[in-house]
Amino acid sequence: MATLGIPQNTIAVLQKYHFNFQKKFGQNFLIDTHVLERIIEAAGITKDDFVLEIGPGIGTMTQYLCENAREVTAVEIDQNLIPILADTLSAYDNVTVINEDILKLDIVKLAEEKNAGKPIKVVANLPYYITTPIIMGLFESHVPIDSITIMVQKEVADRMQVGPGTKDYGALSLAVQYYAKPEIIANVPPNCFMPRPNVGSAVIRLTRHETVPVQVEDEKLMFRLIRASFNQRRKTLANGLNNSLEIHLSKEVIQESIEELGVPVTIRGEALTLEQFAALSNIIGRRMKQQA
Repeated sequence: MATLGIPQNTIAVLQKYHFNFQKKFGQNFLIDTHVLERIIEAAGITKDDFVLEIGPGIGTMTQYLCENAREVTAVEIDQNLIPILADTLSAYDNVTVINEDILKLDIVKLAEEKNAGKPIKVVANLPYYITTPIIMGLFESHVPIDSITIMVQKEVADRMQVGPGTKDYGALSLAVQYYAKPEIIANVPPNCFMPRPNVGSAVIRLTRHETVPVQVEDEKLMFRLIRASFNQRRKTLANGLNNSLEIHLSKEVIQESIEELGVPVTIRGEALTLEQFAALSNIIGRRMKQQA
């Protein structure tokens, strides 16, 4: 039975192993059973599912996952937590713990071995400092994913689901929305964690699109344009692209491309939708080929 969502049980495990929180790993352990149950429900975990958990900590959410999924693989970077996980997960025979950096793990191979290459579900309470690299790593490596249900900093969750013209809209919003449908499930206050973080958190579910929502000829070029557009937010789109070392076109060609898109040359990148970035990428891609 899952017991670690209860604060005194978490404290008992930490004291038993004389565990010290590692600031470099951004460790904040969940101590709220309602939030844990909400995550499991939001992820839609069933006995048919293979689940990849990133950063299990002492195994709090892992216990819940084991009770609801067919099989769980938990990837933990902190070597000091491995003996604790061996203890807290000893009652479950459907879990594998891997002591590895998730950014270096071959998740495609793992999905092939554990789930016959079918889409997997990812669940995580992510350290704030590494949220974006992990999410983008999962999407860009084209791992077969059904959904990613994660606890992240509230501000980051907001950024993932907003649209053009808002202050939080940026490269992360566009990248996430290109690959998935984002939906904030719950806001989680600092007192649900040990130790307490300085900021609020949110559970967000990213449901992978079956087919991407825009037609783009060169995905990598589109993301180069997006990054260049938001690197200098106060500049116009034309100046942002012109100043980028990744876009090898003259200022005149960049301006002509923006005009062909049908928007003012003075527009800023933050005003463009994902569809417009895809269309601009197709226009610029064709012009680059003409110049080659």
